[in-house]
Amino acid sequence: MKAAIVKQFKEKLEVQDIPKPKPGPKEILVHIQACGVCHTDLHAAHGDWPVKPKLPLIPGHEGVGIVEEVGEGVTHLQAGDRVGIPWLYSACGHCEYCLTGRETLCLDQENAGYSVDGSYAEYAIAAADYVVKIPENLDFIEAAPLFCAGVTTYKALKVSCVKPGEWVAIFGVGGLGHLGVQYAKAMGMNVVAIDTSDEKMELAKQLGADKVVNALQEDAAEWIHREIGGVHGVVCTAVAKKAFDQAYRAIRRGGTCVMVGLPPESMDVPIFDTVLNGTKVVGSIVGTRKDLQETLQFASEGKVKCIIETRKLEEINEIYDQMLEGKINGRIVIDMNK
Repeated sequence: MKAAIVKQFKEKLEVQDIPKPKPGPKEILVHIQACGVCHTDLHAAHGDWPVKPKLPLIPGHEGVGIVEEVGEGVTHLQAGDRVGIPWLYSACGHCEYCLTGRETLCLDQENAGYSVDGSYAEYAIAAADYVVKIPENLDFIEAAPLFCAGVTTYKALKVSCVKPGEWVAIFGVGGLGHLGVQYAKAMGMNVVAIDTSDEKMELAKQLGADKVVNALQEDAAEWIHREIGGVHGVVCTAVAKKAFDQAYRAIRRGGTCVMVGLPPESMDVPIFDTVLNGTKVVGSIVGTRKDLQETLQFASEGKVKCIIETRKLEEINEIYDQMLEGKINGRIVIDMNK
């Protein structure tokens, strides 16, 4: 089978033919139809994070396709099922976090395209208990980005505890943020979107944002307090320290700042204001299998649609270059049938 492989950090991926894998007990073999390209894949290929991925590595944690073969002990899936393989490749299933519905915090989890091979390939092995079925009316290309970008923003909105009719701010209208705007509207929230370009502002309006702020032209936090009295919650998908600092200041008393993006700097959190205002600062990491089911359901009902550009697997290094240059709008999806 054809696969894109990281052999050394910060070097170009090699697209080559390797043996087709065979599923073991409690595993399935998925014929990959499409795979979204996430910034985390780039971090994995460059070895940017303290915990390094395995090498050699096939990246990709937004892989979707058709079950071709099931391993021993798999009874809830069969050949022909449409499934996706998310970032949470597997978890232990019996720790404190797994037993309380917080499986993404499991200390013994495996991650697709990081600690195990992912879906930049024609075929991929998956842990049968952790794949999620794709609704029949949802196209593979449309479904792929929802397995990370979609579920990450949806879960963050749930964590924000913003109620229908209240205000939420989405900082960053990129691959995650443009989905966040749509999920927030589908959940009944009022949305103010913040980015640094007029193009992104126009996109946010088209996606349903009630108000937009260009952070290069305004202090977003001051504008939000002046115009709407602050927001009840913030989801910050940006990767800049300034955005996080403004996100914190944009919240009204009792509100929640949800951190999603991963800039390398530290965030300024004033202790006095946090205590006095009852502010909550929360980290949110992807989502559980249940979150992912809900994420896909919104899309299958036509309430959320990712902006997508499809490319070939052989173009992966060019895609990474574009990502480094910040030239991608929405999400790029590798179409394995191209």
